[in-house]
Amino acid sequence: MMMRVNFKTLVLLVLVAILSSLFTSWNRCSTFFIKNNKIWKSQIQQKNNFNDLNYQEIGCLINGRETISCRKEGDEVYVPFSFLRKYFEIYGKVVTNDGLTRFDWYHSYSKIIDQKTKYDPRGVFMTFENYNVEVRERVKCISGVDGVPISTQWESQGYYYPTQIAQFALSHYSKNLTEPESVKIVIENADTVKPNWFVPHGSVVSRIYDRQVNSYVFKFESLETSDSGISLNLDYMLKLTLKLDLCLIDNSSITVELQLKDRKDTYYLHYVSNNIVLNSNNNNIYYGIGQVYNQWKRLTRDLIIDLQKGLNFIDKTKRKLLRSKLKVVRIILNGSGMIDNVTLSTSEHMEQFFDAARWFVANQNITSGGWPNPVKRKVANGMAILEPGWYSSMGQGHALSVLSRAFYNSGEPKYLEAAIRGLQPFHVLSAKGGVAAYFLDKYVWYEEYPTTPASFILNGFIYSLIGLYDLKSVASGKDAKDAEQLFNRGMTSLKNMLTLFDTGSGTTYDLRHFTLKIAPNIARWDYHSTHVNQLLLLNTIDNDPIFLTTAERWIDYMNGKRASHN
Repeated sequence: MMMRVNFKTLVLLVLVAILSSLFTSWNRCSTFFIKNNKIWKSQIQQKNNFNDLNYQEIGCLINGRETISCRKEGDEVYVPFSFLRKYFEIYGKVVTNDGLTRFDWYHSYSKIIDQKTKYDPRGVFMTFENYNVEVRERVKCISGVDGVPISTQWESQGYYYPTQIAQFALSHYSKNLTEPESVKIVIENADTVKPNWFVPHGSVVSRIYDRQVNSYVFKFESLETSDSGISLNLDYMLKLTLKLDLCLIDNSSITVELQLKDRKDTYYLHYVSNNIVLNSNNNNIYYGIGQVYNQWKRLTRDLIIDLQKGLNFIDKTKRKLLRSKLKVVRIILNGSGMIDNVTLSTSEHMEQFFDAARWFVANQNITSGGWPNPVKRKVANGMAILEPGWYSSMGQGHALSVLSRAFYNSGEPKYLEAAIRGLQPFHVLSAKGGVAAYFLDKYVWYEEYPTTPASFILNGFIYSLIGLYDLKSVASGKDAKDAEQLFNRGMTSLKNMLTLFDTGSGTTYDLRHFTLKIAPNIARWDYHSTHVNQLLLLNTIDNDPIFLTTAERWIDYMNGKRASHN
């Protein structure tokens, strides 16, 4: 039976067949094209899109000197953000939230912390709970002898920098108040916790009563010929802070074996009874913990920081390790000595804080009351070089903040006594070895860097004021009055000089443009935000409106606002 096909229907069927064939062919080509020419396809599509939107590629001549590629749409010209970022020092990135893509633009990446309550000299210091001083590149390592940072900021061999040590202390003190309570595991205390150590043939261990510490301790002596040492197998993740009391004899060591979970790499941290700062040999990293024999010492070590600094010492690529990837698998004792109260924990912030506080007591110049900086420092051309031994108002002020908190938390007079001695450099002119300078012979300024001529650095000066405030809050009698007078004089200077640092769009780091008659030293945004946060803190202890009004104006600068012009 034959079907009669309408002519129009026949034409339509032919067209459908042709289009289907073309689509199939295009789809095959398109698939091949996508697989082999993704980048070119993307570029072609972008160009077509720009053409569809009536974009036109044009050159932009910047200040008559440099030409960059821009795009024009109608009367609007679009400049690449990569150029704007460098030109205006702004920040931006493409982000996707809930399936929506947008471009986030920031005039400043720095954060302002609203001070909702009055500043407490016994509490958190500024925003230092967010600081991680020990991970900074300019920190070589944490000293095994003293438990404080060794800086390489101005001298590559490493030295003790009081300002950095104080920031390390204040950071850990603040973290202790803001972070969850540490989780701890007791490994050995020779009394209630007595694990089974592996003792090679010829080595000896015992638990004895030591009158010096008035408790039972774990005593060990391993053979010099032993390759393995006396060891204890462990399996702990996340708890990467080691604390123990120890008394070692000559040429003894405590080794912690760490394992990287994914790759099974094994590392050995050796804490050795000598004065070496840091050394390494393949996966073996060595920290000297001093040569004080037959005396007890507390050792607190952040194992991942020690490992990271040791690996960086070997390999300058600075591969970053994650706490979640490491575990402690063994402790090894070599030589002879005694240990007690061995713990692993998630943190030991107050132990590290007091390591630094003790450093300030032990390393103060008793005569001058200062903590000297042992390196040369050149601040700017036209200013005299600071020779080793100079004092910093910021270092002095930070030290007062540390020692005041140490005294408050321990009640030990040595911390308060050291803090009171630390007031002396504030009474001495910077030209004569102190930290005091005068602006126009009228307003006293405590110099972060006691340069000639004076530099009048803002953030360091305010930090010194906070330190004076902290001390006057815990001291008593004439000592509290002395700290208060120094604080009040500094506050008078700040109120009268504060707006000298205002550029109308940001702040200056110092007043070298006045003392050297050169271009202003503009504060980068992290310093600018520090200025703001410092003013907000001062506003909680002094209700003079200049602090809040200035802080609010400077916050506006961080959002791109400018002072009005004529």
